[in-house]
Amino acid sequence: MNMKKLLMTLLLLVPLAAPLAQAIDFQDGMRGATPLDQTTQPPPIANTDNSDIKRARNYAMQPPVVPHKIDGYQLDKNANKCMMCHARTRTQESQAPMISVTHFMDRQGNFLAELSPRRYFCLQCHVPQADLKPLVENDFVDVDTIMSKPPGKPSLAPAKKK
Repeated sequence: MNMKKLLMTLLLLVPLAAPLAQAIDFQDGMRGATPLDQTTQPPPIANTDNSDIKRARNYAMQPPVVPHKIDGYQLDKNANKCMMCHARTRTQESQAPMISVTHFMDRQGNFLAELSPRRYFCLQCHVPQADLKPLVENDFVDVDTIMSKPPGKPSLAPAKKK
């Protein structure tokens, strides 16, 4: 079939396919039963983990998660409440871990006396945790599990939450 005939056939079939597509029940797993042309009702905000226990990281260079509630923290261009505990000068009294030295570096790798403006908004990388059911299926396996796998074992069990 030449290109012209193929194009004409497609142009004739497209109007016929539209009613069929509408008849099929499309459902997005994250939206639930709400039709795609309607706005979903957002779920209630989950309770944040407040255990204050440092969690293991799943991969190299993963930013640490926030192990405590941050509800009501001011974190904007005028103030950063996180620095009340995590600043270098406040860690002795707060017993909170100090922010990484990388947060004092500019884009060229020069060390600054203060927190770098590009690292000021902590929640770009560090996130609070909540015990929720995953929205999509996940079979993530952390690198330590992969590296500890005995030779010749083809399958891996997914990593357990820590």
